[in-house]
Amino acid sequence: MKITNVTPWLIEMPLPYLDAPEQTPRDGEFVFVQVDTDEGITGWGEFTVSTPTANRAAAALLGQIGALIEGEDPTRIELLWHKIFREYSYMGSRGAGSCVASAIDIALWDIRGRQLGLPICDLLGGPVRNTIALYTHPDGSFDPANVAAASEAIVTQGFTTIKTGPFPNNCPEGTRAYISGQIDEAGEELGVEIIAAMREAVGPGVEILIDAHGQFDVPTAIRLANRLEPYNIGWFEEPLPPESNHALHQVRERTNVPICVGERMYTRFDFLPVLEKGLAEYIMPDVTWTGGISELKKISTLAETFNIPVSPHDAGGPVNIAAGAHVMATVPNFFKLEISRARWDVYDRMMDQPFEIREGHLHLSKRPGLGFNMNPEFLREHAK
Repeated sequence: MKITNVTPWLIEMPLPYLDAPEQTPRDGEFVFVQVDTDEGITGWGEFTVSTPTANRAAAALLGQIGALIEGEDPTRIELLWHKIFREYSYMGSRGAGSCVASAIDIALWDIRGRQLGLPICDLLGGPVRNTIALYTHPDGSFDPANVAAASEAIVTQGFTTIKTGPFPNNCPEGTRAYISGQIDEAGEELGVEIIAAMREAVGPGVEILIDAHGQFDVPTAIRLANRLEPYNIGWFEEPLPPESNHALHQVRERTNVPICVGERMYTRFDFLPVLEKGLAEYIMPDVTWTGGISELKKISTLAETFNIPVSPHDAGGPVNIAAGAHVMATVPNFFKLEISRARWDVYDRMMDQPFEIREGHLHLSKRPGLGFNMNPEFLREHAK
């Protein structure tokens, strides 16, 4: 079997709200990759990033990869991972390089599963659990009452863990981008008010996770984590930009709230020093950024040696969720899988078989590969 074609798809579609369906849907973008073979087997991967500029760059990078791997045997997954990864070493293999490797790697595992008639989790040693526990996000646009109501709606669906980024863009420069790493008093107070309202709404038995989006400097992160501690926070995620482990150590030493990092860390080479230095209680690699199914499995096994739970990040589409779930089905030290949209039915039109989610758990399909095909009519209709 040989790879015959690699096709990136940049998709734009409206994403409805869970708690306010009357609102105008937000625009959403996804980057998928289609890998075809000469035996008629097609695999799907994903490399969705968080901004339109990055998504267009991702599609362009994937558009160049065909010349590198067309004609190769898609079953040689490890070999092709290293071939792609090293191709980008002069521009930073961990980042753009690992993201491209992620998308192709997922598609190759999908092809292999379809070829053998097995779900990907069976190719990784078989599942150690029957379902995948999930957490998701309330919306509410920084209004405490709305966020609390949205949180209650999620809990009624059976979720026992929810996550939010409660702090608005109130740094002195008025931008979410990290410049000063600070937040003004009004933004800080609003964030605390949102978490207090959420805790009151969902009660003590639901975990609340905080996403700081890497926005803050060391003293600001310490202050915010300590202010939220009384609300029994499950973790404080990405308190700082990811570049400095020394800064993360400072925050870890001066807070009692558990720390989670990893969505902007790439491959086992980035995770090892964090694990060795005890800088986080949880890690959250993203299967579409950190190196794909192959690398997520390696990172998880590495974390297992440190007794650190893994909770994969999601800011993408259905391929991200399915790929992460298949790996986590085989990982003993799994915590919960993120599904970034509480309205997961937005994915249904993309797929020929929707996700089966009940009581806050994903029930993996027994179909081969990822367990679904992307809908080509939908892709063509929404192609950017």
